[in-house]
Amino acid sequence: MTQPTDIRRDHLATALYLAASRVPPLPLRAGKVPFGNCPTCAKNACGGRPNMKTPGPCNCPAPCHGWAAATTDPNVINSAPWARAWREAAGVAYHPGGAGLTVVDLDNAEAIAWARESLPATRTVPTTRGQHWIYRGAMQGANGVRPGVDIKSTMAYARWLGPGTGTMTTLPDAVRALTVKEPTPARPVALTVPSLAGGGQCPHRTPTYLDRGIAMAEQRITEARSAVHATVYHTFLAVLSTHGRCGCLTQTHTARLFTAAQAKGESPRHCTEAWTNALTTLGLTHG
Repeated sequence: MTQPTDIRRDHLATALYLAASRVPPLPLRAGKVPFGNCPTCAKNACGGRPNMKTPGPCNCPAPCHGWAAATTDPNVINSAPWARAWREAAGVAYHPGGAGLTVVDLDNAEAIAWARESLPATRTVPTTRGQHWIYRGAMQGANGVRPGVDIKSTMAYARWLGPGTGTMTTLPDAVRALTVKEPTPARPVALTVPSLAGGGQCPHRTPTYLDRGIAMAEQRITEARSAVHATVYHTFLAVLSTHGRCGCLTQTHTARLFTAAQAKGESPRHCTEAWTNALTTLGLTHG
């Protein structure tokens, strides 16, 4: 993106320029924060977008709900509900994730030095105290991933401070890894199963069969490159379908599956929800 110098002081023109470049902008008020919600959406009375849990444009005609208000629709940007915001705007921000981008926000000299040693070079934009490193590719935004470093991408906004310099490169795994927390111990999940019909023998005559199944499930989760939550659920479902009715599946096995899922970014709560949903689907009892 190359921004004409004669529109840098005109926030509306800058927003339209960004929108034409398929980068969704939104106005910022003093303090580098989005405008507050309109009366209809005050105190989130409208329920959010929806409840601010998923990416996508705000449904309100005014620039509400922070990053969710960002849009590339020039008719919305030029609309009457946005007019007051542009008149009062102190700056322009954009939704990096909506443009398929990730901004590594480096807040001080130490963070910049770390990035130069640890990350591949990419497009760089100077900020008041540091730099924005912009990569091609989106991920979940997160603040404080390390001292002086924030990630601005999906469900986040970044200030527009100009096009920057340098060639934009693909989002590296080193940046994605910054938001992956060390897995916490898996929460115990109780599994109550019915007795085998007629008191028959468990079909898993040796632990080898079960261990091989758990190892394959761990591998499937670990190798997931997208739709991780769905992969975790379907993997849990497959494990329980095969091993969940005979009493062989122990808390140790469950912990292995939860640990693999959390290493991919799933929270303990999401693991528990996926496990519970799989139990319910199969008609097993979770207590």
